[in-house]
Amino acid sequence: MDGDEEFFDAVSGFDSDKSLGGLSEANPRVTAVVHTGSSTCNGAGKAGERPPQENGVQKHRTSLPAPMSTRSDFSVWSILKRCIGLELSKITMPIAFNEPLSFLQRLTEYMEHVHLLHRACRLPQPLERMQCVAAFAVSAVASQWERTGKPFNPLLGETYELVREDLGFRFICEQVSHHPPISAFHSEGLQQDFLFHGSIYPKLRFWGKSVEAEPRGTITLELLRHSEAYTWTNPTCCVHNVIIGKLWIEQYGTVEILNHSTGDKCVLHFKPCGLFGKELHRVEGHIQDKNRRKLSIIYGKWTEGLWGIDPAAYESFCARAKIQGWFS
Repeated sequence: MDGDEEFFDAVSGFDSDKSLGGLSEANPRVTAVVHTGSSTCNGAGKAGERPPQENGVQKHRTSLPAPMSTRSDFSVWSILKRCIGLELSKITMPIAFNEPLSFLQRLTEYMEHVHLLHRACRLPQPLERMQCVAAFAVSAVASQWERTGKPFNPLLGETYELVREDLGFRFICEQVSHHPPISAFHSEGLQQDFLFHGSIYPKLRFWGKSVEAEPRGTITLELLRHSEAYTWTNPTCCVHNVIIGKLWIEQYGTVEILNHSTGDKCVLHFKPCGLFGKELHRVEGHIQDKNRRKLSIIYGKWTEGLWGIDPAAYESFCARAKIQGWFS
């Protein structure tokens, strides 16, 4: 297996803090959008944990069949010191950096919260649908939390298919290019309610203490029942302490989700960690119509969940908070 594309996912070293804790208590118009915390599909599990297959009942594994190898047998710095400032697509890395999954398998984790798409298809109002789509876009990166290894690089022409009748979708992806490495995917609802497709090409750089993955490629979601198409790109991912210390990950950058049918747009700002870590994992943004009138305020954390609130209620809360010194 060559190292044509190095994609790191890592563990956060920070505990959660309260984000606008008084907002939901102060105003009943705060609406929970989604809980985005990752479920139990983590990279490393003990062999033999998969439940046995029963006649007539299809069961899915809850952990990988092999544990990850240790990284204590070699010097990470001796490998990475030659990579500072370089694009990592041509650098060969030891297998100890990998988790026992292909990058194509990792792509299917986009669908962990597919119930949001089914819900969006049932909702009558464009604003409600955009809220669900925004939550789905944020939840796609939630599985990267508490992941210490990178997936294996797929071979050119390699494919992976997943059908989950219990969750109502099928997903197929293929490695369509080797230089540069590009993975394409296509998913559809089993009830013919949505299509989800795109291509992924992350450009990675090593900066001495961190590895940064700049996302490339556009993601498209089609809600067939409403004849709507949404597009967006993922935020930038950065893994810190790759040489020494506890690995932790942050997502930062601006994600714009555009509804090409109505002109509505959701603008989400993934906050960088900052000096004291207060902004770690935070997401803030808004939904606006084609005339740039704000329809909803979105806030939360990509590791926990998102909330939506009426803009007027949000401004009123912020005004009271400033007067009473809540954020000082």
